[in-house]
Amino acid sequence: MYNRILVAVDGSDTSSRALAAAVELARESGAQLQPLYVVDVPLMVYDVPAYDPSYVRNALVEESGRVLADAAARMAGAGVKGSPRMIETDLTGDDIAHRIRLAADEFDADLVVMGTHGRRGVRRLMLGSVAERFVRIANRPVLLISAHCASPAASAADATPPASESSREPS
Repeated sequence: MYNRILVAVDGSDTSSRALAAAVELARESGAQLQPLYVVDVPLMVYDVPAYDPSYVRNALVEESGRVLADAAARMAGAGVKGSPRMIETDLTGDDIAHRIRLAADEFDADLVVMGTHGRRGVRRLMLGSVAERFVRIANRPVLLISAHCASPAASAADATPPASESSREPS
């Protein structure tokens, strides 16, 4: 079914649900799994006079280490092969969604799994959605795991092929 699955993780409950679904899919299909954490230091941090943005970056890198260590442990517990990866956005305009796409291309992923908070209205407008931006630029199938689903494993089991899978041509 799948050979390579990339899952975006960020330490949230929603990304934990996505990781659980991705681990189950990888275990069932014998796929290699790559949990991916994207460190994104907001541009506004660089605009504050006399402030060293490395403090924010270092805290995010430290958090990525904890999140990816948890992902590796969950993979090992399920007998899933693969290695977690941390990447960073850059100041030239790459956002998280674009960095995930680049990582999926480099990994040659058959599927990208992401959590989505399912925000609507003003909350979505104000907070934005990495998952929504990624789906718009994706050039490979995407499985979105809702923060509101009953069980991530049940969502993964019901996804044959993924019900929320979106395959788009490169833009």
